[in-house]
Amino acid sequence: MTLNQSEYAHLLPEVKTLVNKVVKQNMADGFLFSAGTDTQIIAYEAVKYKPDIPCLTMAFKHGTPKDTEYVKKMVELLNLNHETHEFDRQDVLKFYPKVVEALKKFDPMEIRNSLPVYIGLTLLKPKGIKSVFTGDALDELFGYPWQFHLSEAEFAVKQEEMWAEMGFSSIPMAASLGMTIKAPYMDPLFMDWAKKLPIKFKINMYNGVKYSKWILRKAYEDVIPKDIIWRPKAPLEAGTGTETLRTHFEDYIADDVFAEKRKAIKEEDDVEIQDKEQLLYYEHFRKVFGRPKDIFTTGSVECPKCHSRMNTKIQFCKICGAYPI
Repeated sequence: MTLNQSEYAHLLPEVKTLVNKVVKQNMADGFLFSAGTDTQIIAYEAVKYKPDIPCLTMAFKHGTPKDTEYVKKMVELLNLNHETHEFDRQDVLKFYPKVVEALKKFDPMEIRNSLPVYIGLTLLKPKGIKSVFTGDALDELFGYPWQFHLSEAEFAVKQEEMWAEMGFSSIPMAASLGMTIKAPYMDPLFMDWAKKLPIKFKINMYNGVKYSKWILRKAYEDVIPKDIIWRPKAPLEAGTGTETLRTHFEDYIADDVFAEKRKAIKEEDDVEIQDKEQLLYYEHFRKVFGRPKDIFTTGSVECPKCHSRMNTKIQFCKICGAYPI
């Protein structure tokens, strides 16, 4: 659907006023900065109140981080107090157990997405930073690209289901380090506004391409260059480069050892391990917490892969990552 300017012009100053307000009242000591649409906008407002806020971008040394070019442009635009930290395979091996413990799960995508955040927090903490900005919740409030094919009615249902179960790994990870996450988009003021916003302002077209967060991008395109504010969505694992972890540990465990362990885990724990990366995470999970089916015992839905029980409508196992369930 193409909107006429008269349909949304009144919303543009409202958006900026609201975002400025929730950033100001959720001010943090530091910033995990990806230069995605979510954090671009927070940064633009945050520097008005704290021009020298420390901003940290994480990049996996063995990957191809998609955030790099946008980070550089935003740093120049806002004159950010910024550094990029490259972490490597040894950092992943060092910290993944801590992430598994903090999240109490072994879903490979969740661990993969969360590792850069956890490592970033461990770097910010020694600098005396106790609270950290993240862009959490904007995707959940405005929709993901994989929902673009849904009808408005279907999208509305999926949003309601997502909001009922919304949770962010950054929060328990920060808590495990004695830190706090400041997420302006999770401010009740912003969430109430976003939940009531008509879908046409959340997802719409720009230059022939469908985008989420449409009204926010539109509101800030006069102050943030269009090639940055209209950047495509990049999942955290793509932005930081950790998507390569899917196959990065193929040589870490021999094929015969993996096959043997996979079989034993299925027989002893009734858990299906999908790949070597997940095996790493599961072995630590098992050592610390035990068998999933002995821990997660309540709920109307049982995961067929790990037999955790949970209450969910999103067809996704929050423990092992299986889909659909």
